[in-house]
Amino acid sequence: MKQYLLTGVTPFNRQTPVDLLLENGVIAARGEKLSASDHATIIDCRGLQLFPGFVDAHAHLDKTLLGRDWYINDVPRSLGAMIENERHYRKQQQPDAQRQSERIARRGIASGTSFIRTHVDIDNEIGLANLEGVLETRRKLAGYVDIEIVAFPQSGILQNPGTEALLDQALSMGAELVGGLDPCSFDRDPRKHLDIIFELACRHNKKIDIHLHERGELGAFSLELILEYTRRYQKEHSVTLSHGFCLGMVDASRQQYFAEQMAELGVSVATTAPSDVAVPPWECLNDAGVAICAGNDGVRDTWSPYGNGDMLQRAVTMGLRYRWRKDSEILRAAKTITEGGARVMDVKNYGLEVGCRADLVLVPGRSMVESLVELPTARKVFKHGVLIAENEECLF
Repeated sequence: MKQYLLTGVTPFNRQTPVDLLLENGVIAARGEKLSASDHATIIDCRGLQLFPGFVDAHAHLDKTLLGRDWYINDVPRSLGAMIENERHYRKQQQPDAQRQSERIARRGIASGTSFIRTHVDIDNEIGLANLEGVLETRRKLAGYVDIEIVAFPQSGILQNPGTEALLDQALSMGAELVGGLDPCSFDRDPRKHLDIIFELACRHNKKIDIHLHERGELGAFSLELILEYTRRYQKEHSVTLSHGFCLGMVDASRQQYFAEQMAELGVSVATTAPSDVAVPPWECLNDAGVAICAGNDGVRDTWSPYGNGDMLQRAVTMGLRYRWRKDSEILRAAKTITEGGARVMDVKNYGLEVGCRADLVLVPGRSMVESLVELPTARKVFKHGVLIAENEECLF
């Protein structure tokens, strides 16, 4: 196994440089003036910030149109319209889910992403084709990125007969989670929707990740049900609430109530920090002990032309959306795309201490904040202690 000695590197959460020895896929030593064997590759890391591998904890790898003809978006801003438009595009253009998911995954790897949780569309039109494509991408990129798959009913379950059986198959084929979508407003039978999701999760011993776009009191009602079902089905520490706009819309006392209940049940939150709607209250949730992660969501797809797969850019988006300006505040964003995501995805031995897996990113910057706001491209990315990407190019 190749050995690397990183000298004079500054961990993103401190100000004093250290040396790191990478060996056998882990951080073997950390300290000052470390020595290494004659065959080690020594990298002078002065002026570089060290991050553990970024975690994109809410992605849609199968949806991206990256590399295809430019898509002109003229779709009304409504969930139903965007879902129907995507189904129409998919039917007419037949994008290859394997090729597309690999393209965007490689883009993420090159920018420093080590772990991805991706929602993959399962419905009565596409069947399991997108899942098969992403499973193949996961196989091809094994050793370079860890991909966790959510079997996601983007077009609903009750609205699309046959989807329940397909979700069942998807979980048997290797998806680690079952997804859900707006139990009240989309499927219009929240208890039936949640019955299906939780029963599938229990049958296959899998986790759950539910898209909850529903706003205000409607979203709060759905969240109450999700918490109820988490208790009833004993799925503590197995449920993630994606988006959760309603959490940012209810009053402070209810935010505190939900934060405490979610912490007790181990329900985590994934945010994409959108600019046009309320976001989950980061401080309230964090102080209560709720795990908070972030993700790129869809990147250049039929829903939106934005995104490039870079989680540092997502951290900047978080800082802007939450109006964080102090270094101590912006550190929250950096921790959300690293430690928060690792906690939600239950990544073992994650971090920058001795014994942690050597999944690392080196980013130019005199401080963590400068690394975020400058978004430099001259990064070095390590996976299992091996240099796999440099200067936005994968080396494999």
